[in-house]
Amino acid sequence: MAQPRAHFTTSFGFLMAATGSAVGLGNIWGFPTNAASNGGGAFLLVYLLLTFLLAYPALMAELLIGRERHANILTALEGLSEKPVTRFLGRLLGFGGLLTASLILSFYAIVAGWMLGKFLEPLAQLLALPTLARWLEADSLWRNGLLCLMFSLLTLAIVARGVSAGIERWSARLMPLLTLILVALIVYVLTLPGAIDGLRAYLLPDFSRIGDPALLLSAMGQAFFSLSLGVGTMLVYGSYLHRQAPALGTAEGEDPLPRLGASVALLDCCIAFVAGLLILPAIYVAQAQGVAVFGESGELLAGPQLVFQVLPNLFASLGQAKVWVSLAFFALMTIAALTSSISMLEAPVSALNERTPLSRDQSAGLAAAIIFAVSLLLIFNMASLFDLVINLTTRYSQPLLGLGLCLFAGWILFSNRRLAELRARNAAFGHSLFWRIWPWYVRLVCPLLILAMLVQSLR
Repeated sequence: MAQPRAHFTTSFGFLMAATGSAVGLGNIWGFPTNAASNGGGAFLLVYLLLTFLLAYPALMAELLIGRERHANILTALEGLSEKPVTRFLGRLLGFGGLLTASLILSFYAIVAGWMLGKFLEPLAQLLALPTLARWLEADSLWRNGLLCLMFSLLTLAIVARGVSAGIERWSARLMPLLTLILVALIVYVLTLPGAIDGLRAYLLPDFSRIGDPALLLSAMGQAFFSLSLGVGTMLVYGSYLHRQAPALGTAEGEDPLPRLGASVALLDCCIAFVAGLLILPAIYVAQAQGVAVFGESGELLAGPQLVFQVLPNLFASLGQAKVWVSLAFFALMTIAALTSSISMLEAPVSALNERTPLSRDQSAGLAAAIIFAVSLLLIFNMASLFDLVINLTTRYSQPLLGLGLCLFAGWILFSNRRLAELRARNAAFGHSLFWRIWPWYVRLVCPLLILAMLVQSLR
């Protein structure tokens, strides 16, 4: 059966892995696109508020359940209560998380494959391989399928190596590289004409847009998607933590997990904000170069296709620098996609490894093969299924699953009786500000706010 459970070896390793899971295409691609489509600074303000009012408490719910149960999402939620009804609901919520994570990874791998192709194209030009460059540039089923397969195999190779040798080691390498490339690109883009207009649109909010239901729903979905919430990835990462793993700056006797969770949420917001400093100015630079970006009513013409339509046109106008800027940008996008995809694959892999006789390698191979088959289905039915799966999983499924995890953490895992037991065992526990606020907040406030915004979106 399942092998002894692995652990992160350091708090830094966990922080890089969890932040890598959070920092993906949702931050580098999705957040700036949503900001450009929803009032720039207004979206940024609402996103930051919802991240700490809703997403951080939900993140802590996942991490705490994972650390307490030391198991995958299905086993953890199923075993939280001895009552048949709550055990059934836990099992249902766990299956929902695994299904949603797999569906997200199925379309995520397609988009990441496109990013990989855009990275390989200027590389092929530098290597004087024009035929390969043209093939990578042309849209086709074969090209999309092959690039998706390449990215899926790259993700599989890391996850199959395990927690410390695979996920932790590669996250600690990739995250600093991602940050370095991102900062270098920002410095370059801000020197171009039109960049200041982009900064102004990004940083100055239009307060009349803040109450827009579409903006609220988009910001909530962005917060949950970018932090990888509701699908079990953070729960699984929390299960790989020792119960007393130290955190930098944590006082003796203080639970380190709230500080680690806050660090993950803060780093995620910082990367999303910094990504906006690249993408929004780049949009306005492209507009200054004569590229059609906004429609007559101010809507973003490219939408989700921004990085494939607007930005390549911008790169083409940069003269001799175009190949190197394009290479750096799509290397950034590929790395961001990879740090998130390994966490999404880990959710079903951990469940298969712990609940079946399959080894980790076999579990990883089976999960990756099933998800790749779904990716192929989406590739061959792009017009009818692709956007449907994205909206269903990120706008509705993730917040609803996050709601369920908040309820399980607040009412079952940390019931009043259990909180009293914890306070009796640890005097410092009762004086922690986090533990005075979080239990009732995650039981009542988070579920009500999530439901209110979902109901508002259906009007």
